[in-house]
Amino acid sequence: MFHIHHEYHKSSRIGWLRAAVLGANDGTISVASLVVGIAASGAPQHGILLTGVAGLVAGAMSMAAGEYVSVQSQADTEGADIGREKRELESQPESELTELTTIYVNRGLDQPLARLVAEKLMSGDALGAHARDELGITEVLRARPVQAALVSALSFSVGAIIPIATVLLSPSAWVTEVSFATALVTLVILGGTAAYAGGASIVRGALRVSFWGALAMGVTAGVGRLFGTVL
Repeated sequence: MFHIHHEYHKSSRIGWLRAAVLGANDGTISVASLVVGIAASGAPQHGILLTGVAGLVAGAMSMAAGEYVSVQSQADTEGADIGREKRELESQPESELTELTTIYVNRGLDQPLARLVAEKLMSGDALGAHARDELGITEVLRARPVQAALVSALSFSVGAIIPIATVLLSPSAWVTEVSFATALVTLVILGGTAAYAGGASIVRGALRVSFWGALAMGVTAGVGRLFGTVL
């Protein structure tokens, strides 16, 4: 009796994880930097809040559009490659069989076995076999532009809500300091969570994200304080 061994690999979630982490980090850093910069300039609290909300809306739309265009370009390339492969399978089946056989030989199989494997796979799903083993396109890693756009916009919004909520809840005299500290803690959590989900070092991931976030907020606060409120 055979025992089925199930394995779960973290790479299976790298697509949505990348979009979610990028969106949340960008939402927190971008909006927190805006809030800190405007607060440091001496703007009133309602102006700081308006800036944060505008940054959330604009940033979420920008992230969705940018991610969609980027991933759609990848999807178009994959579609063109699969279309070309389909035509070659129809017009040159023997050449495609030889090509697939050569791939398996290069991976360590001897010629007769490689030929047998290629024939068996092509008799079932020739296009799928070539897409996977020749082009490197699988269902798990295939580009999904709409999904990527939605995840990016949603995660950006979630990340941006934190600095906006901070503006609403913190004393007006301490908006800059509280926003900076809250955003930094959020980035540490996001960086650590992303690293954990991806199987990487939690400390390194947290420090990497928080460093760049602190740098962005620090520079923005400096610019705001330097130029002051323009009336």
